[in-house]
Amino acid sequence: MPDYAYYDLGPTVLQHGATVPNLRLAYKTYGTLAPDRSNLVLYPTSYGAQHYDTQWLIGPGRVLDPTDWFIVIPNMFTNGLSTSPSTLPEPFGHGRFPVFTHWDNIHAQKRLVQEVFGVDSIALIYGWSMGGQQALHWGSLFPEMVQRICATCTSAKTSPHNKVFLEGVRATLTADAAWAGTHFRDRPVTGLRAMGRVYAGWAMSQTFYREELWRGAGFSSLEDWLVRSWEGNFLRRSGDDLLASLDTWYRSDISDNEIHKGDLAKALGAITAKSIIMPSTTDLYFTASDSERETAQMPNAEFRPIVSDWGHRAGNPNLNPQDEAVLRKAVADLLG
Repeated sequence: MPDYAYYDLGPTVLQHGATVPNLRLAYKTYGTLAPDRSNLVLYPTSYGAQHYDTQWLIGPGRVLDPTDWFIVIPNMFTNGLSTSPSTLPEPFGHGRFPVFTHWDNIHAQKRLVQEVFGVDSIALIYGWSMGGQQALHWGSLFPEMVQRICATCTSAKTSPHNKVFLEGVRATLTADAAWAGTHFRDRPVTGLRAMGRVYAGWAMSQTFYREELWRGAGFSSLEDWLVRSWEGNFLRRSGDDLLASLDTWYRSDISDNEIHKGDLAKALGAITAKSIIMPSTTDLYFTASDSERETAQMPNAEFRPIVSDWGHRAGNPNLNPQDEAVLRKAVADLLG
């Protein structure tokens, strides 16, 4: 039996026009909702991740403590649990997949929070990478509902250089012989393994590899790290789902909607939640300089970089207690 629940949203028109007859949002909760419904923390998922992969930081004494907070992880569309290419019935198969955006994710999450839990004010939205993108979308689209944001290694709008990174990942995966031009005919094992190795070079810093920091994380060699941590990570997922998630990431832009009409400064200025924005000083594609430019346009935000050699993974440090302590401090400062 699954350890999570589904919220069926019924027939739903997506931002880019496709109608999904029954949009499904998979979610898991931790802790207890307070009688006054004041303690809900929303924790969206990141690229290629399901709640199983990110729930490690929930627990007594961890970054998010369910003793005091009611934590909800909504699984992002395209991650294989919520509605995704791999779960859609015909006629959506074989390359007819709809486009999913963070607008779609946030509006579905809003319905979940309000209709299932009766909550109109979210105590904190915490997110890493694509989860952080969703947190910033929330703050910009529904500022009246969001009290606090902690966003790590992320962006309000996918930068040009970040898009170049994504194009490389996409080209690597679709070089597999199973690629049919719009979808995969079979499981793209070669492409998934290659994708993992390309991703490993971008996700961690040069110092991480020079100092062989993977040894402290329980890996016996560089090859062991690449195979078990990176090839293994993507081999768990559907190639079509991963490409659809890449598309959501590529399109991420808090101003690309009918509310802000492409005005990024206006969209950033709309985020009134007390926020801590935490890039990693060694992140190679969500750079600290890009993050600093965005944070400066948010009226109630602190720019607090994570000084780390763990690159992008400093924002999700399940193998690095030092960086976890930095994140725990930031959340405590926001909620204290």
